[in-house]
Amino acid sequence: MSEPKAPTPTPGDTYKGWLFKWTNYIKGYQRRWFVLSNGLLSYYRTQAEMGHTCRGTINLATANIAVEDSCNFVISNGGAQTYHLKASSEVERQRWITALELAKAKAVRMQAESDDSGDECSTSPPSAGQGLGARNSEVQSTLRTLGSKVEDLSTCNDLIAKHGSALQRSLSELEGVKLGGDTSDKIRQVTERATLFRITSNAMINACRDFLALAQAHSKRWQKALQAERDQRVRLEETLEQLAKQHNHLERAFRGATVLPASPSNPTADSKGSGPGKGDASDDDDNEFFDACEDVQEFITIPADPKYHRSGSNISGISSEIGMDDGTTSLDEQSLASNPESPQSQEVVPVRKRRTRIPDKPNYSLNLWSIMKNCIGKELSKIPMPVNFNEPISMLQRLSEDLEYSELLDRGAKCQSSLEQLCYVAAFTVSSYSTTVHRTGKPFNPLLGETFELDRLQESGYRSLCEQVSHHPPAAAHHVISERGWTLRQEITVASKFRGKYLSIMPLGSIHCIFDKSNNHYSWKKVTTTVHNIIVGKLWIDQSGEIDVINHRTGDRCHLKFAPYSYFSRDVARKVTGVVTDKDGKAHYVLSGTWDEKMECSRVMQSSRGGENGTEGRQKTVYQTLKARELWRKNPLPEGAENMYYFTQLALTLNEQEDGVAPTDSRRRPDQRLMEQGMWDEANAEKQRLEEKQRSVRREREREAVRLASTAEEAVIEDSITDSPLKTDDVEFSSDPSDSAFKSAPQDNYTALWFEQVVDEATGEPTHIYKGGYWETKEQGTWENCPDIF
Repeated sequence: MSEPKAPTPTPGDTYKGWLFKWTNYIKGYQRRWFVLSNGLLSYYRTQAEMGHTCRGTINLATANIAVEDSCNFVISNGGAQTYHLKASSEVERQRWITALELAKAKAVRMQAESDDSGDECSTSPPSAGQGLGARNSEVQSTLRTLGSKVEDLSTCNDLIAKHGSALQRSLSELEGVKLGGDTSDKIRQVTERATLFRITSNAMINACRDFLALAQAHSKRWQKALQAERDQRVRLEETLEQLAKQHNHLERAFRGATVLPASPSNPTADSKGSGPGKGDASDDDDNEFFDACEDVQEFITIPADPKYHRSGSNISGISSEIGMDDGTTSLDEQSLASNPESPQSQEVVPVRKRRTRIPDKPNYSLNLWSIMKNCIGKELSKIPMPVNFNEPISMLQRLSEDLEYSELLDRGAKCQSSLEQLCYVAAFTVSSYSTTVHRTGKPFNPLLGETFELDRLQESGYRSLCEQVSHHPPAAAHHVISERGWTLRQEITVASKFRGKYLSIMPLGSIHCIFDKSNNHYSWKKVTTTVHNIIVGKLWIDQSGEIDVINHRTGDRCHLKFAPYSYFSRDVARKVTGVVTDKDGKAHYVLSGTWDEKMECSRVMQSSRGGENGTEGRQKTVYQTLKARELWRKNPLPEGAENMYYFTQLALTLNEQEDGVAPTDSRRRPDQRLMEQGMWDEANAEKQRLEEKQRSVRREREREAVRLASTAEEAVIEDSITDSPLKTDDVEFSSDPSDSAFKSAPQDNYTALWFEQVVDEATGEPTHIYKGGYWETKEQGTWENCPDIF
């Protein structure tokens, strides 16, 4: 085999050649083509494979190089990769060892320099004019110096080659000379030439040392200059991208809005302030992405004409000018804050000091797949899950967390306009999802008859009560009454499916909000929650779907869209957009933001629709809006929240022990309390005990229902024999659980204690509403009617 007779490599050189690599005990050493470049050693079966197939690569920065014998050596990076190699000769092995050591030293040095780059030099870009000229002059001077050093190295190289050849000839002659009179002359000649070679070599070594010192002195400065140029290029690219979007934005508005007046203002003047903010609906993508998206927005927004921007924040004076009929008040935070009746201006006097911490979450390991592999396709509520997947609150307490931002409804109760009030209600619906962004734990499934009260009458002006009214299917009823002019009620049934890679949670049921002063009745439904990476990877949560918030009194509507996360989308993550329209479909406000951060509102001055068959894709409606105003912003998490299940300040207080609550309250649940205290093994045992107790109670209720049905059936048969005119209201009773009449009965055979089922007048759906009596019973302390569920 012909081996390349390459010189000893220098740092930065690419070194290539054939080596024998150990494969296995059957094939032994196999000939492979190795390439050493940029601190990486790669190998291929043949040289032709270099363009398409690399068989393996090892990073020399973290590798160990060991010599075994005259031809063999080993390269290893700590166990993950180990190459047993053999060269054709000892000389060739030494060439590879030298090249590998030089490449490793360079790789380690470059890694160290990249780690501390930026700490030693300023990163500010050079200024124009004098600074640029000085930098160019410095670069030219350095290049000239380096050029002269390179010439010195070239001269020394020629001299070394010349004197080396002469020395080799003298040595050859010396070998052929017999010991005689001219021996001393030959030896003297060899000595002189060796001296010349040594002097030339020293000169070259000194020149190399000077060159290396100079290059090292300027290397970091050049790196910093290059980084400054890169940063400046990135800033220019971002600026160009923004200008391109604004150009595309205005071009679309011009083509689609045939009645819009031409705005003489600078198109970039309000690019940040006049749109809906971070989740701006005008932040559209290029045309080629429209066909790939199923649910592209149907509108874009642009800044309104300057004639609409009056001094001051109140825009009610232009209502008659633009034909607005939505009242005389505006979404002005300052006016709300200055209102003496505003909830923000009221002095908050807490009844008690609430806790701000709970015990830190223990670090327990669990084999997830061993539990979840048998759960695919099943209803999650029917699967016995250990508390390792839970967080120490129940689903009833999780529903009460929707009141985290109840001040939005307080502000809505002060609005004179139903459309403005609808904006606050829509922001409240979005705010309820902000607590879920990091909450990957599952709340405890409530036991049938379990309740939870949240009395914040003096702190926030409301009282909340939840009750688990059904277990199969699981359903919870929730009622909130506020002294600040609103009532909230909901019945939520959760349907969940485990699909292997993700878990879908689909809340069923409606949420209702009624304002006392205006008698406006709003209703909406929740969107789907998806938990990703159930088996492998880090868990993360996404909210997706659409919500229609409807005012049943006026016909006003707010359509909210929660955009699902997509790897291919260039839009902001967790984006929410919406439009508030009246009963005639006329848009009055545009909402935009994210469900984990904030929501903003922009008032619509004018709107226009493009052609049905135009080139605008699906974005056919253009809204001219005023400057966006912030409706809601997420509160920061408490310090150390990552160790406390990412609970908010309100969530930390939900399971705090309180006196006087009902015996069925979630705070009294023992397995939940044990988990909060970090005793998970005891919590798992207690959880199994409670579930078995609930199942036995349910079986007893079913047996009692069958007994009553059999008794009624016997009475009907006996009455028919005696020709009695006894009526049964056409109800058939059956004791067979497989009978359809038996299945049509409520599975739990349970009557809620504080709620009753009625048909909602607004939606026509059956729902549970609060029938009263809980707070009066609490004041009296008479809980005899509460079931023993714990």
